[in-house]
Amino acid sequence: MSNFEDADTEETVTCLQMTVYHPGHQQNGIFQSIRFFNRQKLPSSEVVKFGRNSNTCHYTFQDKQASRVQFSLQLFKKFDSSVLSFEIKNMSKKTNLIVDNTELGYLNKMDLPHKCLVRFGDYQFLMEKEDGESLEVFEIQFSLSTRPLLQENNWLPQKPIPECGRYSSCSTQNNSPIEMGENEW
Repeated sequence: MSNFEDADTEETVTCLQMTVYHPGHQQNGIFQSIRFFNRQKLPSSEVVKFGRNSNTCHYTFQDKQASRVQFSLQLFKKFDSSVLSFEIKNMSKKTNLIVDNTELGYLNKMDLPHKCLVRFGDYQFLMEKEDGESLEVFEIQFSLSTRPLLQENNWLPQKPIPECGRYSSCSTQNNSPIEMGENEW
């Protein structure tokens, strides 16, 4: 047998792809401490924090509008599953975190969807998870968008659209049918 036949097969690694956007990045260098386009490997037991405090956060924002610790991501494995998932927790007392259309207050957390848009203030993060086999490590890869992700990805609210087609023109006070004559349109 050759060494090639004896070699262990390499496990694939779960990777969180994060595309980031902030309108002030060009002028203020808000994401200057983040290394873009490089996959960064982290232990799966690591709680990854994002915010402006470089002493406690893995990824820092050079912006006084961001909290010292804005949010955290933690890897976990659901029961009866071999796939790793992420949990996101809002760590900011002053700003709510919006994951798709779910608003998280301070210390609220939820499972991160496979693909979602995370927002707070002027910050937008498109997060997409690539599944892997390894339980020991995971990777995060950042890319920078020069345009708002809400517009660039045609990100639509996932709330059901009312029958009238628009939220503002529907009345929620009178839910009973109104009888009209055929000429009363």
